Formats: sequence, C-alpha cells, structure tokens
Amino acid sequence: MTDIASLLIPDFDLSARNTLALRARSRFGLTVTAPGTLPALFAHAAGEGVPVRVLGGGSNVVLAEDFDGITALVALSGRRIIDESSDHVLVEAAAGETWHNLVAWTVDQGLGGIENLALIPGTAGAAPVQNIGAYGAELADFFLSLDAYDRETSQTVTFDRAACAFAYRDSAFKHAPDRYVVLAIRLALPKAWQPNLRFAGLTDLADTPGLSPRMVMDRVIALRQSKLPDWRVNPNAGSFFQNPILPVADAAPVLAEFPEAPNYPQPDGQTKLSAGWLIEKSGLKGFQMGRVGMSERHALVVVNHGGATQSDVAALAAHVKATVRNRFAVQLHEEPIFL
Repeated sequence: MTDIASLLIPDFDLSARNTLALRARSRFGLTVTAPGTLPALFAHAAGEGVPVRVLGGGSNVVLAEDFDGITALVALSGRRIIDESSDHVLVEAAAGETWHNLVAWTVDQGLGGIENLALIPGTAGAAPVQNIGAYGAELADFFLSLDAYDRETSQTVTFDRAACAFAYRDSAFKHAPDRYVVLAIRLALPKAWQPNLRFAGLTDLADTPGLSPRMVMDRVIALRQSKLPDWRVNPNAGSFFQNPILPVADAAPVLAEFPEAPNYPQPDGQTKLSAGWLIEKSGLKGFQMGRVGMSERHALVVVNHGGATQSDVAALAAHVKATVRNRFAVQLHEEPIFL
C-alpha cells in the first residue's frame, strides 16, 4: 500500500489554489495523480482520525482560512475518444483535466456539443457535481456516465445519467458531499451537430455560412470575457448565486413592477429569474464590503479585492441575500460550496 504519510505536505498553502484567492491553509496537502492513491489516503486518514477534503480546480469553493485535516487535490489526467455509435462519439476525460481544455480539445477533434460551456473554470471531475451550465446548455445534455471512488464502501462505482439525478446546478453528489470522489467522466457528443443558439448573444450566428462548433466556442469565449472579470486578474468564483426558480405566483410581483425583467418559463411551469438582475436592481452592482465586493462588471460575481477570507465572503453573501429578499421577497442561494 502507498506510504501516504511520506507524501503529505504539512502546512499546505491553498491561497493560490482557489480562484477567489482566499487566504487558506490546510494542515496537510496531497496531490492525487493516480486513483490507486485514494484507498491508502482514506485508510491513513481514518487511522489518524483526521478529515479529508477533496478539491479540483478550486473554482466553485469558498475555503476556510484553516482546515485541520488533509486537502487532496485531484490531478488525474487524460482524455480520449473511447467509442462511437451511429449517432454519437463517446469521449472520456480524467477528473483532473481542466474543463475548458477539454472543451477546446473536443472542438479540435471536430466534435460539437459542449462548445457553449467553454471557458467555465474548474475541472472535468467537478463539472457533474455542479451540473455546470451556460449559454443555454448544461453538462447533463451530453453526459453519459462517470466513475467515482465511494469512500463508504472503498469501491469504484459507475453512475449513469439517471443515477446522477441532475437538476439545475445540482446533482446527487451535492447531497452526499463527502462520499464520492469523481475519477473520470464520459460524454456522448452528437455526430449530427446542431448549434445551440438560443441564448442572447448567439442568435445572430444562425445565418453564418459554414457555422462550426469552433465559431460558436469563439463567440462564447468572447461573450464571457466581455462580461465576466478574469479570475486570474480579479479573483472570483464566477456566478456566485443561482438564478432563482419560483412558482409563477411568487415571480409575479417582480414582473408586475418590472415587465422587462429577464424571466424564463420552465418546463415544470415555474419561472426562472435572473439573480444578477435582482442584485443590480437592489443597488449592489459594484458594492464593496471591506476586502470583498460585487463586481462592477457583473453584479452576480463576488470579487476578492485583496486579502479576503471565507468570513468576509460569507458576510457579503448574507448582506446581498438580505437586501434582495427585502427588496423583492426573493431568496437567493449561493452556487459555490463553503469548505
């Protein structure tokens, strides 16, 4: 069995390993480059009585300043075309692969499907946990299956799409946050590609001669770069609040006061509102509270202005939620996970 104790890095600095750049340290750190390391890691942790926290790219988390345990960074690598059917090409990616690099690689292979999800930060393994989505597409639309290590049974298990219980920014893994470690994901990309141009900013591409997945991907990248601050320049975790999905009766007062408010009817009869619009209309775009604030470029993004900690972010989030609730009687919920 792997000698985990010899691989652990004490007093592990995570300040550069989360996109919010929060001050954060872990009692120990470990980079996982092979699935076989995991059984030994969790056995060692159990024997020592210390908790284990698993991280991917650190793009959808709000880390505590100090973690008295082991932080395991998933760095499993590899991507390949594994099979094809009459309708789809099947692609597999290890959990540590950078998501955007995976998107770009599929486009390089001449495959379409996930180009609307370009430039989303994070790893392939984190993508199904959040059921990432953008520009009218979700991971679930192209998901086939994944392999995960089950910490309770010490076995590797496979989840198909139904078992993942995908919903808007949700999955079965969010409801068992300390049980599974995603090892690899598989996607089914359509051979007969149809561009997804429903989202504002993409619709004008419909009449483009020779439209390709690369052209759609390039437009998505340009849109994201024009609207969202770059986390490498202005540390952030992307969209910080989920767009609220409400019963029609609960959304009605907002739409009665602001008929122009962005709203999206849902298949179940409810209405999705724009969290960014609600925050901006509450006067919080560009609002700053100490070392953190809402971005001046996009009201949905929390930005670290330097030296911030988890408690700073929590205080700002609480203020934003209370302000929006008092103004619109709508309850917002955070997207990132507090760890």
